[in-house]
Amino acid sequence: MKTIKLSSFTIETIEEACSDFQYKEDELINVLHRCQQKLGYLPAEVQEIIAQKLNMSVAKVYGVVSFYSFFSMTPHGKHPISICMGTACYVRGAEKLVDEFKRQLRIDVGETTKDGDFSLSCLRCVGACGLAPIVMVGDKVYGRVSVKQVKDIISEYQKGIN
Repeated sequence: MKTIKLSSFTIETIEEACSDFQYKEDELINVLHRCQQKLGYLPAEVQEIIAQKLNMSVAKVYGVVSFYSFFSMTPHGKHPISICMGTACYVRGAEKLVDEFKRQLRIDVGETTKDGDFSLSCLRCVGACGLAPIVMVGDKVYGRVSVKQVKDIISEYQKGIN
């Protein structure tokens, strides 16, 4: 596994998050949320320092990071695209949307484009079944998305409209 050298900003971010939550083991999820919010993702090296600061095993930190789908161990694109795969969305064609995003962006689910602009993921359920199928780009929700709209959604972000 390739290791990365952590910047002073990263180390300061981890230290600040742990300090803000009094280095308490039961605040692990809050520390992870804070670190991911500021760093974008939680690579193994970040998890190791958090484990050390909170006086717990790296395995426990990794277990939490890998269990919750919100946490990511890989960097996301500037515009993370998430497609809902809940029952209503799936029945209304979400799988075809995934295939079209994969084709147009030339990446697979869980990957980021080479330029770092887009990443692609699937969600379990957004909770807006009446708008199925749903695509989210960052915090923006697109409802009743068709395969024909995929190119336009990508173009919005390539042109800097959003």
